[in-house]
Parts: sequence; C-alpha cells; structure tokens
Amino acid sequence: MKIAGFKAAAVAAGLRKKDRLDLGLIAADGPAMAAGVFTRSRVQAAPVLWSRKRLGSGQARAILVNSGQANACTGAEGLSVASKSAAAVAEALGCPADEILLASTGVIGEPLNLDALTRAVPGLAAGLSEDGLDQVSRAMMTTDTRPKTAEAEGSIGGHTFRVGGMAKGSGMIAPNMATMLSFVLTDAAVDPAALKTLLAETAEATFNAVTVDGDTSTNDTVFLLASGRAGFPPLIPGSPDLDAFAKALREVMADLARQIASDGEGATKLVTVRVAGAKSDEQAKAAAMTVANSPLVKTAFFGQDPNWGRIMMALGRSPAEFDQFKVNIDFDDVAVVRQGQQVGREEDWARVMQQPAFTVAVDLRAGPGRAEVLTCDFSHDYVKINADYRS
Repeated sequence: MKIAGFKAAAVAAGLRKKDRLDLGLIAADGPAMAAGVFTRSRVQAAPVLWSRKRLGSGQARAILVNSGQANACTGAEGLSVASKSAAAVAEALGCPADEILLASTGVIGEPLNLDALTRAVPGLAAGLSEDGLDQVSRAMMTTDTRPKTAEAEGSIGGHTFRVGGMAKGSGMIAPNMATMLSFVLTDAAVDPAALKTLLAETAEATFNAVTVDGDTSTNDTVFLLASGRAGFPPLIPGSPDLDAFAKALREVMADLARQIASDGEGATKLVTVRVAGAKSDEQAKAAAMTVANSPLVKTAFFGQDPNWGRIMMALGRSPAEFDQFKVNIDFDDVAVVRQGQQVGREEDWARVMQQPAFTVAVDLRAGPGRAEVLTCDFSHDYVKINADYRS
C-alpha cells in the first residue's frame, strides 16, 4: 500500500517480544490535514489524552504507534512518557512535538518502555520509505492473526485520489467511536472541518457497527490524515465533490471493519446481524447490537446450533419496542420464524450456520428503522486467548 505524501517504517524495539515488530511510524512529507475520533470510555490511555489535544489544530505531521504496552492507567508517568515519546519523534523529523500523534495497544497498566522506544526512534525515522505502510500494519498487531489493510480510489476534477487504511483489532472490540486502532491516509486535499465530520459519520456506520465481545478499549483511536498531493484544491464542507471522497473513505473503513469482525479472537464465523422494521434506526441498531453481543447467541453460532430462541431472548432485552407476535427471522434466505413462531425445518437452518459467513435477518415489523452489525462467534479459543493474555 502506498499513499502519495506519506512514508512509513517499523522496527522491533523490544517493547513486546524479541525480534517482533512493535513500533511503527507514519510520517507526512509536510504538515497534513488531520482528524481523529477516540474512545468514549471514561478510562482513557495517555496517548489518547495526548492526541486528542493535538488535533485541535487540524493538522499533524506523524503517527507513532506501538504494541506491547497500552500506556493506560499509568498515571502521571504515562502522560510524561507520552510527551517524551512525541518529543523524540519530533526531534528526529525536525518538527514541533505538537504535530506528533500517538497510539498504543497492549496490556493495560504496564508502563511504556521509554528507553527502548527512544533508542529505536532515530533508526525508525531513518528507515522511512514509501513501501513501509504494510510493515506498520504488522507492528500494531497484538492478538490479531493477520494484518488488516484496505485501499480505494476515486476521481475529482480529473484528478485520481487514493485512500488507504490499516487497522488492528481482534478482542476488546465493541467500539464506541471506532475500533481499537486504525489509521486512514489519503492524498486528497480535504479541509480539516470536513475531514472531522466525514470521519465521525463514517466511523459510526462502519467501526461502530462491529462487536467481537462487547468490551470497549481504553485506547480506541482512529486517525485520518490527508496529504493533499492528489492535485486538486481542498474540499470544504458543502462541496459536491465531497461525496466522491466520502464514498472511497466508506469503502476503506467498511472493509477494515469486516476484517476486524472476521478476525475476532478465536472466531470461526463472520455473522451479519441485520434488523429491519424497528421504530427508528437507533432502535434497530440497539436490537442488532444486543443480539450480536449475546454470549448465548455467539456460542450457538460456534456450535452451529440453530437455536433461534436465543435470538428472540436477546431481542426481548434490547431497548427496541416491538410486538413479539409479529417478529420474523431468517438465516440468509431461509425462513426460521414467522410472526414469533418457528417455521421450516431445523436441518435447513443448521445448513446455513455451517457456512463460515452468514446473515441473521430480523424484521420487527414495527416501523421503518434498520441497521446492520458485524459480529463473530465465541469459540473455545476465545477463552484460551483471554485467560492467558498477558503471558
């Protein structure tokens, strides 16, 4: 993946395990237009607190990301480490520290190894190249089984622009803004105000519609940086050309969201929960999320057990308002429930659940609201991974 105006590099700094990439740097050729969205958790990591303040200017020069330690719940020391990390990168790049954005992922409560990080920064900066983005996508992995990247193109005023993104996330995924970490880059020129609005709206429709286990991270961060190298004037709020950029941005973030759901810790199934007929879109999403987060539903997905009663149970405890005697449920295009009662043959439903990906479609028949959420199953491996996460 290459995006004009950006270079990147990654190294094994010894923050996590020996000889494993764990520190990455993405640097713009000059100050880039920037926006971000962050966790809404009341417990926020030091890099989140640092970066939120820096984005007030609407521009940034670089992103420093590490895995191994989250630098969350580390008190005043963690805030100091964040500041010194940014200063080290700023010195290497020759720019103000306020132009450096930070993102961390790993074990909560463990202090970031500042000595190892600062020792690695000069070599990291010296190694920046146009081919380095894929390496950064690996350096930010924790329990992910594979790196996650996506790309899209569009055209504005006869100029082709590109959008490319990377994400990490496999567990502690019930985003309340975005996913654990995601960095999206473009060579388009977009006014920071428009960039901020588009990022928030797109995150709501993509990353905020993914759940692996119902838990929201202390470190959730999404950055969107625009280099402006595509050759057209900055897009401003209300510009008709924003639609073309928004389409490409949505394509990249939706692709990353799907990859996160399919790579949920220990996952064997990718499941789309689609709710229609709710009184509002908000109620539809609440109902879909309740089904998608239910441990009983998710273990049934893993066992390929077409126990539709668990779905009805989850719907019943959701905030959505509906009449149980009107509910319809399908697995893909196979009818399972009509007017709140079982129809069809169980072996037909089970056959759908044997697939690696399928859709649970619910019609509440109460209004025009609709929503779609991506989730995965709960397997034995999910418990193993999280019971032994820190070792």
